[in-house]
This record gives sequence, C-alpha cells and structure tokens, in this order.
Amino acid sequence: MTTADAKKRKSNRSAGLLLHPTSLPGPYGIGDLGPNAYHWVDALAYAGQTWWQILPLGPTGYGDSPYQCFSAFAGNPYLVSPDKLLEDGLIKPTDVSGLNFPAARVDFGPVIQFKVKLLARAWENFKAGAAPQLRAEFDEFQHAQALWLEDFALFMALKDAHCGNSWLKWDAPHRKREARTLQKARADHADAVGLHKFRQFLFFRQWTALKRYANEKGVRLIGDVPIFVASDSADVWANPELFQLDAERQPAVVAGVPPDYFSATGQLWGNPLYDWKAHKRTGFAWWIERMRAALAQVDLVRIDHFRGFEAYWEIPAGMPTAERGRWVKGPGADLFKALRAALGDLPVIAEDLGVITPEVDALRLRFNLPGMRVLQFAFGGATEDRFLPHNYETRNTVVYTGTHDNDTTIGWYATITEKERDFVRRYLARDGSDIAWDLIRLAWMSVADYAIAPVQDILSLGSEARMNTPGTSSGNWSWRLTETQLTRATLDRLGELTALYSR
Repeated sequence: MTTADAKKRKSNRSAGLLLHPTSLPGPYGIGDLGPNAYHWVDALAYAGQTWWQILPLGPTGYGDSPYQCFSAFAGNPYLVSPDKLLEDGLIKPTDVSGLNFPAARVDFGPVIQFKVKLLARAWENFKAGAAPQLRAEFDEFQHAQALWLEDFALFMALKDAHCGNSWLKWDAPHRKREARTLQKARADHADAVGLHKFRQFLFFRQWTALKRYANEKGVRLIGDVPIFVASDSADVWANPELFQLDAERQPAVVAGVPPDYFSATGQLWGNPLYDWKAHKRTGFAWWIERMRAALAQVDLVRIDHFRGFEAYWEIPAGMPTAERGRWVKGPGADLFKALRAALGDLPVIAEDLGVITPEVDALRLRFNLPGMRVLQFAFGGATEDRFLPHNYETRNTVVYTGTHDNDTTIGWYATITEKERDFVRRYLARDGSDIAWDLIRLAWMSVADYAIAPVQDILSLGSEARMNTPGTSSGNWSWRLTETQLTRATLDRLGELTALYSR
C-alpha cells in the first residue's frame, strides 16, 4: 500500500453515536429539534465524532414506533421545537408555560396532545398574520414537495375526520380514492389539509437548519429507511398499484421473517408487500423518489432488512404467525442499478443481520455497500463468527456495540450465560467490570471503517435504558437522555479513544 493509499484508508475511519431525536433532553416531554439538539451536535463535535445516527424521522402512529409511519416521505411533527416556534413568533410564552412532563422518558399520550394543540395554535396564528416572513417560504415548500405532500396532507385530514381509524376501515369511496369523493374531501377539509402541510413545513424547516449546523460542525447524519412501509400509510393509500392488495385494497400478503433462533413462530410484521413487477414498469420511480428524499435529510442511509431486496418472506394475509410463508425473489440488482443511475453513488449501509445467504452478500458487494456487524451477536445468544472483529472480511463495514433493537451492553452482559461471559472476558483480556466501554474500545480499534455505539453505552446504562424490545408493544421508544447525564468527562474519554484509534 502506498503512502497516499494509507492516508486515504486512514481518512475513511470514523465513529459516531446512535441517539434518536425523541431521546434528547428538554422541558417539552419529548426530544425535539430545538436548542438541546444543537447542544448534542456540539457534544459530538467536541468528542471528535463524525456521525450522528438516528432512527426513521417519519410521523408515528399507534405504538409510537418510528418503523411504522404514516408516510415514507413526511417528517414527525412531534419533533417540532416549541422554542423555535417562539423565535418565529408563531406562539407565545404562555402557550408553553406550566408544563410538567417527566424528564427521563417520553409519555407519548400527553406529549402528543400537547404538541397537536400547540401546532394547531401556531397554524391559527399564522393564518391570522403571525410570522409573515415565513409566507413565501411556506409557499415554496408546498410547491417543492407537492409530489408527496398533497396526498399525505389529504390522507391525514381524512384520518382526522375518521377519528384516527386506519384507511383500510374507511368507506369504499374514500378507501378507493374515487375522484369525485376526493375532490369533495379537499374542499370540505381544506383547513385541515393546510394544517398538515404547515406542520410538515415546520418540521422540514427546523430539520434542514439542524442538519446544516451539524454538517458545518463536521458531524454527518446517518438516517434509516425501513424496506417496508406501514399498511396504514399515505404511501399505500395513494399508490395501491405498487403493492399486493386485493380488490378491496386490503393486503393480500404481508411481510415478516420465518422461524429462527430468536422466535419459534417467526416474526409477523404485517406490512404490505410490494408488487415489484409494477415498480419495475415505472423504472422504480417511487423508490428513486423515496431515496432522493431520504438523502436530502441525511448524509448516509441505513436500509433496514436489506436481505428483502434479494428475497423476502411472503405470508398470506390473516395468518396468526409467520410460520406459513415462502421465500420470493425481490428486485435484486435491477432496483439498485436504477437508483444508482438516478442518484449517483449510493451512500447506503446495508442492514444485513439475521439469516444472510450468499446471494444477499453478493448483492451487497456488487454495489460496494457496507454491511453491519453487531458485537453483542459475536459473544451471546446466536453467536456468529462473522461478528467477531478478527473475522471482518472488509474494512467497508459498520461495527456496532449494539443497536436500538438490542439491550444496552451492560444489560446484555448481565443476561448472557456465564460461559458466554467467560468467552467475552478471554477475548477482550478484560475482567468485564467496565463491559460497555470494553465493547466500545473493541469496536473503535477494529478494522471497520465505521464504528457506532448507542449513547446508552457511553453512559454505562443498564436495561432500564433500552430503547426497544422487538416483539413487544409497550414501553418502547420512550427512553430519554437527561440534562446532566452526558458529562465532559465522558466526552473526553470518548474523544481520547476516537483519537487513539485514528477515527
């Protein structure tokens, strides 16, 4: 390797932290895109971190999961910062006085009620003449985002009119988008449509400013694109021809994964499956626009369940578990060739966890996409040699101590077997008393170009700080960082490790 090659290789090494914006601290019951998000970026920059990884930014529905959103294009209005609304003159200080939300977790019910009312107040004030400096910008936003915004805003207005019910339960004229019915709906619900467009405008305005600030500080963003979309989404309602639906627009088959080490009955996700032949006939136009939108929000995109592009598990609708199903070939290279032709080089991470076949690896490698290696999987539970750092076959890899779906490293270490803990201690030549930082050090010293840790691990937190437990429906997504948890000493320790291993 030449000196120039060595310098280039060194420059590819980087590190970062995983923290969803909802987990940021602040007084409004949920993390948002206001001052504390900027303080977080400053902390990352101070510690020499290149990456801030987040979960999907879409508007969440029942269960509050960022992986089940009402749109693959829209943003989550609950992330809109009240402080920024005050700065813009859209609300008054009295609108945010007397709040008493918990600091260490998101209590989604009261928070959503508060944010819905606050954003409605901002809309009424805007219509009444507040923040006139935003009018031209709002008009420009509506024009620029019309491709998805028109359908999404009408979809959300109709959901409001149907008491929040899934569009799959609407009457046939609304469900099947009959032209005269939609024309009347646009007139009848014009103000609600305007409100939902305005909420999106506020989100994207604040997010764009935050991303610009992060990039100026040398911090880049890793986003997350789930391969599938929610059944109850504007995407399926507005584009039924792109999904495998029956005559009544109900899913004919749904997504999941078959039985494996983690679940004897598999995982029944329930998302509608794509009609890939229909996508191919359009030149994959919807996917191109989806990825274009994602790459406008972040600098690098993690595609969740990448293996589904090579082959996906198809389950007949109505099945109680994922046991009955079949593997069906996905779009494979055709999709990625279309994406690359339209968007250029693909800044994409392929989430290649689970049962990965040689065909899936071949697809990822053909397009030079980095895969994922999770250190917890190297030692406990479904131990796989490919997750041990001495077996990494390429530097073009993203290594994690754990992800949002894993327990924290301390929580994980406490629950694996003594035999597995002994393996960890022998492999690391450590006694396990500082296990979270032991795994961070292992990730940072590895040959992988990218190293990421959830912020819970640099804080040495236990299972009480876990973000999500797959297969459960309560208590997820609610963990929050508090104002005092992230100390200068912790950031110094992270920065020292990052410099030591040339990240």
